[in-house]
Amino acid sequence: KDADSSERVLMDMRWGLVPSWFKQDNPSKLQFNTSNCRSDTMLSKSSYKGALLKGKRCVVLADGFYEWQQQSGGKQPYFIYFPQNKDAMDKEMEGDEEWKGWRLLTMAGIFDCWEPPGGGEMLYTYTIITVDASKDVSFIHHRQVRAGKGVAGMPAILDGDEAIRKWLDFAEVPTQEAVKLIQPTENIVFHPVSTFVNNIRNNTPECVAAIELGAKKEVKATPSNKVMLGWLKSSQESSPKKKENDLPKWTSQFIHSPSPKKTSADVLQQWLGKQGQPAAKKHKA
Repeated sequence: KDADSSERVLMDMRWGLVPSWFKQDNPSKLQFNTSNCRSDTMLSKSSYKGALLKGKRCVVLADGFYEWQQQSGGKQPYFIYFPQNKDAMDKEMEGDEEWKGWRLLTMAGIFDCWEPPGGGEMLYTYTIITVDASKDVSFIHHRQVRAGKGVAGMPAILDGDEAIRKWLDFAEVPTQEAVKLIQPTENIVFHPVSTFVNNIRNNTPECVAAIELGAKKEVKATPSNKVMLGWLKSSQESSPKKKENDLPKWTSQFIHSPSPKKTSADVLQQWLGKQGQPAAKKHKA
């Protein structure tokens, strides 16, 4: 309650918002899915309205996300992500330590804090806001148009530092102004990937490798793919193995790969506001 609104905190949260007013003793007893929150109802649904009006806005980081296109032979998955800097990719292939890593998607989210009725550890959970799919992506996830409005959706992506700053600064940027940032973006790219990703147990770099449609399902060796695969493989090799019992009980359709060891400090410094951040602003009453 007394937090500085310009301070950024990087932390783990469980995907699937549990409202603070939920009275059951177990969050898994929540009867409805809160993984995604439609932008056109986020200020009317009780699950999200309270947290949003209190300024509980967050940014969800991911390498990218998947969408499936219905085809005659089944569903074809696509990997969707931010355009990557080609110069940076070339530098990484040359071993240049100045490369900052994969540009992560920055998706707008809402979080809440739930405390067990009988007392106990606070649980932080979040939902990802969704908007109508942009023109470039809408052909992938085509759905029936109802009441003159398409219902195909995609995550609300915050493109650039200024949009991120405004979304996170709950004291200086009121809710009604912040929600104007929630718009479809055209600044994304995508490529088809193997149906290998359809099995949720598969969590390897091959899940994001591009394939050539109509050809054998094999990895297409392009410079950008080599960078992506090399980065993800090195990340997995440098990260400690988790025991099965340590894994969360919920799963995600979004990629969840550990950050490269050599860039973790850069990412933390950026998100914790260590470089070039303005002086902290006190929370307004």
